[in-house]
Amino acid sequence: MIGQMNESGRPSRRVVEVAKELGLDPEAILLHGHYIAKIPIDELLERQNRPDGTLILVTAMTPTPHGEGKTTTTIGLGDGLRHLGHKAAICLREPSLGPYFGIKGGGTGSGRAQVVPAEDINLHFVGDMYAVEKANNLLAAMVDNHLQHGNALGLDSRRIVLRRVIDLNDRALRDIIIGLGGVKNGVPRRDGFNITPASEVMAILCLARDYADLGERLGNMVVGFTYDGAPVRARDIQAEGAMQVLLRDAIHPNLVQTMEGTPAFVHAGPFANIAQGTNTAIATRLALKLADYVVTEAGFATDLGAEKFFHIKCRSAGLDPRTAVIVVSVRAVEYHGGFTPDGGLGNLAKHIENIRLFGLEPVVAINRFADDKPEELKKILDFCQSQGVEAAVGEHYSLGGKGATALAKAVLRVIEKNGKAKLRYLYDLDDSLTTKVTKIAKQLYGAAEVFFDRNAKQDLALLNKNGFGKLPVCIAKTPLSLSDDPALRGRPRDFRIAVNELRVSAGAGFVVVICGSILTMPGLPKVPAAVRMKVLPDGQAIGLA
Repeated sequence: MIGQMNESGRPSRRVVEVAKELGLDPEAILLHGHYIAKIPIDELLERQNRPDGTLILVTAMTPTPHGEGKTTTTIGLGDGLRHLGHKAAICLREPSLGPYFGIKGGGTGSGRAQVVPAEDINLHFVGDMYAVEKANNLLAAMVDNHLQHGNALGLDSRRIVLRRVIDLNDRALRDIIIGLGGVKNGVPRRDGFNITPASEVMAILCLARDYADLGERLGNMVVGFTYDGAPVRARDIQAEGAMQVLLRDAIHPNLVQTMEGTPAFVHAGPFANIAQGTNTAIATRLALKLADYVVTEAGFATDLGAEKFFHIKCRSAGLDPRTAVIVVSVRAVEYHGGFTPDGGLGNLAKHIENIRLFGLEPVVAINRFADDKPEELKKILDFCQSQGVEAAVGEHYSLGGKGATALAKAVLRVIEKNGKAKLRYLYDLDDSLTTKVTKIAKQLYGAAEVFFDRNAKQDLALLNKNGFGKLPVCIAKTPLSLSDDPALRGRPRDFRIAVNELRVSAGAGFVVVICGSILTMPGLPKVPAAVRMKVLPDGQAIGLA
């Protein structure tokens, strides 16, 4: 049954009905009110031998600073598949409070393609973000406590890489000094905060298979290095057990629904530059056991989100997506130079090429905005035809799932046409870190060369010395260009990628490669969205949209 929203803005059916649609026992789910539930990971373990449904990734061309509607399209496509009579579910990341109170807004979609209850999801939801924050900060406190009480491990306070986190935008916390005020207040040292989605704990939660794997990954976290350059891990600080306890409930996937009642798993939310940028592997794997079609998204475009989804998440979790939907908009084509081969259409062509490099056949979804002109939409459709790629205009913002049935049919055609197409990777884990970065930069970005500066070379030597050279890479660069320079729009050519830092996320199982200026603690704009929010005398919150 395709549900409808009621006047209160709440879903028309309770989450127990959504669970029943998926074949879950309502008595087994953990309710958080009428419309939100956690699904115990036991439900996944009990279904391990069931066949998987079909996994569909939603990615994008290089976006504008405001994004192109990947979340909205993911929701609309899920609703569209359900309109066609298929058992569908979607998987999304949890929104961060930082962008919500800043400038970007929430992460629950928009128009008629939303997950609900949107306000609850965008605000505190079920406390997963707080659990990640507390686990991260407990480890940080225990590291400083170790320094205070003799530093038996010989941890060099100048080489501590773990930072505290908070789920708000606060530029004043980027670079701070802690431990001031005398010997009773700890060891003075330079420190700083990241935003919670940039925490390695968040990345770990999103890749962990079960409780045991979660504990193993947490214990593997590198908090810093000794004076001799040896890594000190969370297990050396004896913190992983308590961190597991704090994440005990957060590991369970969260079930909500779209405005039309399509089941939606919204679980955890790592950033797409400093981490893998997708929801938890547990939620995705559970959805695949419960639905015939599962639609998920990865942050930013194919060169960032999709690449990490394939190389990190799919590799780690054993996922096998069958196609990738590339979200396009007229405004993005215009932003990147217009309807020319080296402009916006050239940018789109590169993203089509990128998905094909992974062995998959893409579908282009044109996310229609109200001011789009028919002739502009036709130019994109004609270009897609010239590229031999299926394309459809999505009307899901204004019409919901009904407006996404053309897109859903295009996706089904591509899946049927390509049969058992298998995902292929662009690098081997045995490749060196420099080779992995170079292969991605040249094949996916179109770079002519990759340059590692002096600091990056020192990082490479340290990581190779300590056995981290066989890990996948997670390249952090601007999302606004195929290059590492946000000013280079369209389809740039013959450019150089400059690597200036490498950081190990040993618990998550990858090496973060920093290209250019990447902020892991955003700041607020001059007029943040927070100034428009308040609670009326009757308790109604306004200004949240």
